[in-house]
Formats: sequence, structure tokens, C-alpha cells
Amino acid sequence: MAYLINLKTFTDKRGNLTVIEKVVPFDIKRIFYIYGVDDSIRGGHRHVKTVQAAICIQGSCIIFNDDNETKQEFILDSPDKCLILEPKDWHQMHSFSKDAILMVLASETFEASDYIHEPYSK
Repeated sequence: MAYLINLKTFTDKRGNLTVIEKVVPFDIKRIFYIYGVDDSIRGGHRHVKTVQAAICIQGSCIIFNDDNETKQEFILDSPDKCLILEPKDWHQMHSFSKDAILMVLASETFEASDYIHEPYSK
């Protein structure tokens, strides 16, 4: 099941520093980011083995998640919120603000065979 974690942030008069260290439950093998999104829905898949951590480092977006038991929506609107997506989590990202930058950390490198595009049927 997908879940949110708060990333440790240090704040002083100079600004903020958010740390991603020892908080994601996997070794990071791939990093990508999504930005400049129009009204499109992104994602629409789950994985065979990849675990992901999604952080909207600027702006906001919503991630819909279905783990075949629970359907949820998560609002990512702060760079200190991190959504962990397990392989079974079929997800779609939508409602990107114009300035949104969604960064994703992944436990595996890209392999097309790791993607399952069909949503769960209920």
C-alpha cells in the first residue's frame, strides 16, 4: 500500500535544506523527473518489482493509487512530502500545477517488462 513519509528539513534564515537519506526503503538505481505537464494524466501502471518514491519538489500534483484493495488520492504539495509506491500500487498522476516538478526515485533501472499497464479489475 502506498504511504507518505515526511522528509527531514532544516530551516534557518538562509532557507530550507531537505534531506533524502536513510528514509526510502530501497537503494536508488534510477532518478527521473516530470515537468511541463499539461492537463494530461501521467502514469497509469504498476510494476513487477520496482518500488518508487515520488516527491513534488516544486508546485503540486495528485497521485491516484489502487493496490487492488484500497483506492486513495495523495496530494503532493510540498518538497518535504514523499510518497512511497510499492510494486502492486497501480498509479496515475494528475492535476499538475503549471510549475510542478515531480521527482521520482526508483529501486530499479528502466525495463519495459517491469510495467503492468492494465488497472485492477473489480
